[in-house]
Amino acid sequence: MVDLDTLGRRDLLKGAATMGVITTAGCMGGGDDGESYSVVIAGTSSGSSTQQAGQALARAASEESDVLDISVQVTDGWTANLYEFDSGNISSIGVDNNSLAKAMSDSGPFADEPVDTMPMQGFVFTNLQIYWVAMEGSGIESTADLREGGHTIYPIQPGFGTRLLTEEVIKEAGAWEGNEILNLDTADIAGAVEEGRADALCIYGANGVNLSSWVQEVDVRSNGDLYAVPVDDQFRQAIEDVPGALLQEFEPYGWEQDVSKLTDTVTSWTLAGQWAFGPDVPAGATEEIARLSSEHWETIRESDPTALDHSDPETMTEAVIPELEIHPGVAQYWKDNDVWNDEWTEGSTNSE
Repeated sequence: MVDLDTLGRRDLLKGAATMGVITTAGCMGGGDDGESYSVVIAGTSSGSSTQQAGQALARAASEESDVLDISVQVTDGWTANLYEFDSGNISSIGVDNNSLAKAMSDSGPFADEPVDTMPMQGFVFTNLQIYWVAMEGSGIESTADLREGGHTIYPIQPGFGTRLLTEEVIKEAGAWEGNEILNLDTADIAGAVEEGRADALCIYGANGVNLSSWVQEVDVRSNGDLYAVPVDDQFRQAIEDVPGALLQEFEPYGWEQDVSKLTDTVTSWTLAGQWAFGPDVPAGATEEIARLSSEHWETIRESDPTALDHSDPETMTEAVIPELEIHPGVAQYWKDNDVWNDEWTEGSTNSE
């Protein structure tokens, strides 16, 4: 069992104390085969892209499924979710590919505190596009200024998979040392921005559609003082050199204010997030989750405007890590829809 206090994470499963170990999937009765499922998914913080995606999936299950009930638990992030999975406290999680890869190789935060058990893959539900913005008066005109130090920067909430990747990119670019790091929850950063306590922030949007809800709050409370930061060649090279980071360029989207004071395009390090499941989760449950995500993606998008269009099931396979098993329910859905790759490995559940 990982010592959460040692890791500096508080209340990882907020509200879970009254629940004990979270029951992830269980029989509720009903359905054509007599089985129904209740699934609790570990999301991340309130207002995060994972929470939004999970709540949208839960709504789709409520409206479009006779056999599945989904609820989403607030946690401290993608990386933190892997520790709780390893502890046996949760069996369905949102997680990012970078954290999965680091956990598989006992590197990054998992070098000193490795995990013994890994979840099986489900499918991609988001691509988070992370980039820099700065505050008026900060004097920051490019990422080269960050390497000179003396700034207060927010590299996203500790414990988040986006933080893990972002910290790695910033360190690779030589822009970590010499700056003051704000280690705040996403729920608290908007207040810090409003009070002028941050010079630059790493923020993210999802799938080219909208900003994460915590970033939207930052947008509203920043008094129109944010602008996108141009990326210099050294920082660009760092993005390309860090495994798990996909370099993308695009026009900033989702902002209420004009952030194009210095640049019309932003350069991001993009991270894929996916649902992942343990062997306690029945194959029937994850097969139904996959079906809902594909056949009722429009219902999901009504709750989460950033939701990916999975009407073609092949889009669900775009973040597969070949070395990690795929949950059998998801594998079955892909096989039924002719998008399975025989180079992948199908896992098994405890009931098989």
